[in-house]
Amino acid sequence: MTTIPTRTALITGASRGLGLALARALAQQGWTLILNARGAEALEAARAELSSLTRVIALAGDVTDEAHRAALAEAAQQVGGLDALVNNAGMLGPSPQPALLDYPLDQLEEVYRTNVLAPLALIQRLRAQLRPAARLINVTSDAAVEAYEGWGGYGSSKAALEQLSAVLAAEEPSLRIYWVDPGDMRTEMQQAAFPGEDISDRPLPESSVPGFIELLEGSLPSGRYAARVLVREEVA
Repeated sequence: MTTIPTRTALITGASRGLGLALARALAQQGWTLILNARGAEALEAARAELSSLTRVIALAGDVTDEAHRAALAEAAQQVGGLDALVNNAGMLGPSPQPALLDYPLDQLEEVYRTNVLAPLALIQRLRAQLRPAARLINVTSDAAVEAYEGWGGYGSSKAALEQLSAVLAAEEPSLRIYWVDPGDMRTEMQQAAFPGEDISDRPLPESSVPGFIELLEGSLPSGRYAARVLVREEVA
């Protein structure tokens, strides 16, 4: 009998929101998971929940820290490499969002370090652990392509991540590289972006997960995708 090799994914920002929703879906399909988040308590709760379904390695830490990225790479090596890396961890920046002329540059630098430099640094660190035809997903936003007042910091960081992803896709044709807009979601980051507002009308993160699964398990070419649009197109 032929044994199907276990697929392995590393998901950053996986203790809540989209990262946790995606981890749950992959765990149900038997993927081995390496999970990252800054909050150790919430990450441990996610590990405890998902460990009943699959093998889970949870490493709390900040992806902007080189020592932590090295620990993630070591974990990937221990499980025999990665089929997928999902760079989901991100930083909104100040809340409420300031206009660019008032944006504290030290905080903008931190946003760029988290949203642009850390994803690339993690890809660089993990390059030796990527299995053939591995999928890389960089989570982006419509703020990367639309000019929303007050979103200059976060939006420009995601625009930089998108261009980085596009160039990487051109340079590494053997990999599937996706930059994916999950759409507005009912998450802590969305609430922080709109302090004091009722965001209960936003879809839950689970509504975006099927689009990510299609990219991880399908054969779509490298490129930019909107997760929920992708699902509607598949249904049609």
